[in-house]
Formats: sequence, structure tokens, C-alpha cells
Amino acid sequence: MALQLGDTAPDFTVESTEGEISFHDWLGNDWAVLFSHPADYTPVCTTELGAFAKRRPEFDQRGVKLLGVSVDPLDSHQGWAKDIETTQGAALNYPLLADPDQTVANLYGMIHPKADPKVTVRTVFVIDPDKKIRLTLTYPPSTGRNVDEILRVIDSLQLTSKHQVATPVDWQNGEDVIIAPSVSDEAAKERFPEGWETKTSYLRVVRQPR
Repeated sequence: MALQLGDTAPDFTVESTEGEISFHDWLGNDWAVLFSHPADYTPVCTTELGAFAKRRPEFDQRGVKLLGVSVDPLDSHQGWAKDIETTQGAALNYPLLADPDQTVANLYGMIHPKADPKVTVRTVFVIDPDKKIRLTLTYPPSTGRNVDEILRVIDSLQLTSKHQVATPVDWQNGEDVIIAPSVSDEAAKERFPEGWETKTSYLRVVRQPR
């Protein structure tokens, strides 16, 4: 069965461009973005890996580790990394797992035979410090990912993990949020003493908690 939100992210130990990684130990008390690539030396993947490298400081600020995976061997990764730096203007600055036996790809359901039996799809997993899967995004091999959206979702997940709120459509960090329906008005008065705007009985808009 496919991994679902709330499942424990499967552990694994494989080689990477930064040495052997035992996933749960490597994650520690941080968040992680684990993202798969169909193959080395492919054009869309090259742009993605460069983009994540350029924007790594934004993930660091959020306590999020980046971890890529491709089903090609380590020596292929090392050669490809040179192309990434040359064409994208950013050197690989996070681990890229070498998964030629498809250990990680199979644990995480990254191979969709009806889409392509030979390569992994572009899957994104956001995993929290409790090793729980909090988000999955799956793209076809032909479509590159949106780094802004991944950061936006992480902001939402981290905010809503600490406060009893939800984030509305197109929400950006700093904008108003929604009080969770499970919070009564009485409880909301204690949690949000500055008040909120009641749109309906179930839609209560409040300033984002700090």
C-alpha cells in the first residue's frame, strides 16, 4: 500500500554524495524534504537540483534538511554534479542518494509502472522531526517542481503544528489564517485574545500567530 500522511517515513541506509546516510539518524530532530529524480543527466532534474542548491539557506532557516535521490550509482552522481554547477550556477550542497538497486525508490513508492516502468516519478516527501510523513507531491517525469510551493507548504505545516489554525487558499507566510473548527469560541478567546473576524460559524479569520 502506498505511504500515507501520518505514516512513519521508512528508514534506510544508502550511499550518497556526502557519504553513507542512515536516514532516521541523519534526520535527527529536523524536518526534511526527500525528493526523487527519474535519472542522472536529465535536463529537468538538472534545473531542479540547481534551484534547491541556490535556495538551501531558505530551508536551513526553517530547520529543514534537503535530500535528493536518483536510481543511478554514485560515480554518475559525481559527474552529474559538475554539470549542475556549470549550467545552474550552484554547486550541489546537500546529499544526493545513490539508489541503483531501488531500495529507497521501492520503500517510498517512487516507481509508477503505468507512467514509466524504468524511472522514478518526481515525488516530494516532507517529513517532520517525529519521522512522520506530512506531505506528498507527485509530478510526472516531464514536469519540474515548484520550490516556492514546497517552502509555502512547509511554512503552513510548521505553523499549524504549533497553533490550532489552518491556512487558506494561496496563503503566504505572514497573512491571516483560519481558526481550526475544533476550537470553540470560548477556547479561541483564550488562544486569540486580540479577537478574530467571523465570516460564518465555521470560518473564523485571525491574524497569524507569531
